[in-house]
Amino acid sequence: MPNPLLELKKYGQSVWYDNLNRELLASGTLQRMVDEDGVTGGTSNPSIFEKAVGGGDYYDADIRRLSGESRELAEIYDDLTITDVQRSADVFRTAYDDTAGADGYASLEVSPELAYDTEGTIGAARKLFAALNRPNAMIKIPGTQEGLPAVEQCLAEGININITLLFGVENYEQVAWAYISALEKRLAEGKPVDRIASVASFFVSRVDTLIDEQLNTKTESATSETEREYLTSLFGKAAVANAKLAYAKYKEIFSSLCWKVLEEAGARPQRCLWASTSTKNPEYRDVMYVEQLIGADTVNTLPQSSLDAFREHGAVAPTLESDVEGALETIRELEEAGIDFRAATDELQIQGVKLFAESFEKANATIRQKREALLSSPQVVRAPGAA
Repeated sequence: MPNPLLELKKYGQSVWYDNLNRELLASGTLQRMVDEDGVTGGTSNPSIFEKAVGGGDYYDADIRRLSGESRELAEIYDDLTITDVQRSADVFRTAYDDTAGADGYASLEVSPELAYDTEGTIGAARKLFAALNRPNAMIKIPGTQEGLPAVEQCLAEGININITLLFGVENYEQVAWAYISALEKRLAEGKPVDRIASVASFFVSRVDTLIDEQLNTKTESATSETEREYLTSLFGKAAVANAKLAYAKYKEIFSSLCWKVLEEAGARPQRCLWASTSTKNPEYRDVMYVEQLIGADTVNTLPQSSLDAFREHGAVAPTLESDVEGALETIRELEEAGIDFRAATDELQIQGVKLFAESFEKANATIRQKREALLSSPQVVRAPGAA
């Protein structure tokens, strides 16, 4: 049977892996994903890194070495994450070269503690991009209001940017226009625009998680069975509807006259990336956020569980542009049911920044603990990951 993951390419969708880490690289697993599943990119974030560092000894040798060089904790964190993303970018380099820079990227996130600090974000993005020293590296910047000018400035300087933690269509629209504005600045200055890459990472499943919680509260207080059935019918529909409307906005923006000028100069559109696509509710189909969001010029970034599930039983069809009117109706019905959708997506972004900041702190705490343990124990030379 054909591998459904490979079939996605026929519809213009790339598969990225949502869990870059040292073990994946050391074991050769990432390369096998590239060869067998058609994975052409990958992402990391503080949550992923925190679990990776605490989950084994793959980072111990570097932590010991860097600690012996009297590096500060922040320097050790940066060194470890930069190394992971550099090596991942090297694995994806063939995809980058084969597509002339359209695909094949590995992403590294600026500290989430800078999510509301424009100048701090710009400085960190410059530093990380220079340290990565890979044409197919991307820097992740949250799409907060303070992050937007940082996104535009960094893109104008030629830094590839992955705008993360997007939940609302209005916020996505701001991000898309920031990309266009940055390229217009480059073009006006006589700078090339053909190798500037960006993705807008739209988080999916978390939308259903929050909206379903709100619907459940309303269902419990419903005054009639009819109202209860109506509210129940809306469960699990918000996230896909929201993503479809974001893609419709993408199609509108990247067919505008101002975009056509940039396109003629060699610019590529900023692709929508579907993030957080693992199914959180066990009552829902485990690949629903892959199957229902297949479309051209998009990326779906999958964790291991979703990658395996879609390889095994995913159905492939061009679904992203189907029933957009139905998506509009879903959002309208949610609003009529008393769901403030804009407030919900704003809350999700705040929660996302907070969760990443907490993971960033935990990752640094794990590094600190490992540093202390390693420096207080004799060095034992063994292969990484060995028992």
